[in-house]
Amino acid sequence: MKRFFLLISGVLTLAACSAEKTIQAERATTPVTAPPRVTMKPNTAYRTPAYASPSAQNPAVSLPSNFSPDVGVSFSSVRNSGNYIAMTFDDGPHPKNTPRLLDMLRQRNIKATFYVIGKSVNQYPEIVRRIHAEGHELGNHTYNHPNLTKLSNAKVRQELDTTRDAIISAAGVKPRTMRPPYGALRTNQREMIHSEYGYPTILWDVDPLDWKRPGTAVVKSRILSGTSSGSIVLAHDLHSTTVDAMPSTFDALLAKGYRFVTVSQLLAMKEVSQN
Repeated sequence: MKRFFLLISGVLTLAACSAEKTIQAERATTPVTAPPRVTMKPNTAYRTPAYASPSAQNPAVSLPSNFSPDVGVSFSSVRNSGNYIAMTFDDGPHPKNTPRLLDMLRQRNIKATFYVIGKSVNQYPEIVRRIHAEGHELGNHTYNHPNLTKLSNAKVRQELDTTRDAIISAAGVKPRTMRPPYGALRTNQREMIHSEYGYPTILWDVDPLDWKRPGTAVVKSRILSGTSSGSIVLAHDLHSTTVDAMPSTFDALLAKGYRFVTVSQLLAMKEVSQN
């Protein structure tokens, strides 16, 4: 019996060795087929928008930006006799669109106000530093962009505190005004924020509804038709179509004789006119 098992074992071993040699021989003789070559083709359909050189620049504006809490609780415009307006941009910074917008503003010597989201400030602090370094104003637009009317006062404070701290960390400056997401804020909330933070609530009187992405021509037309002296213009640097509309919009507003200032400069004008 023992001899029988030894015999069977030997036969199986020889069979396994023979099979392995057969497989190796097949591998050696079978040609290896290379995978098909993939040719990458550029997207020739895309064209970067062409922007004409600015035909005019915003005049150098040397105006104070300091205002006291007594200036008021909430504003959608600040009428003045100097054709001064404030461009405001919400929901940034955006990693691509905000730097493009900053280039456009710098070319025209325009100073704007950016109502930034705290979460995005922490993601892109270098862009926030650039916004401040180039003379623009930073405003508080909450950390997570919630509807503040649905939050308790404690939650509202948390949204404002974390955003304020993010702006200070990124740019070394405190925001002086705030804008509620969706423009939604109860009267008692506005008063609480003004009393505790000194922030006036900044709304707007010109809204191109650019968040619906109606196209650059429509965004431009709505801003031009709605703007008057003292206007606070709302736009969003989150959307590429909005940023694409800005060069010709800025140039058209300059051609109409408007001069661009920050929101705080507008508020300081109101305070001066009251004295």
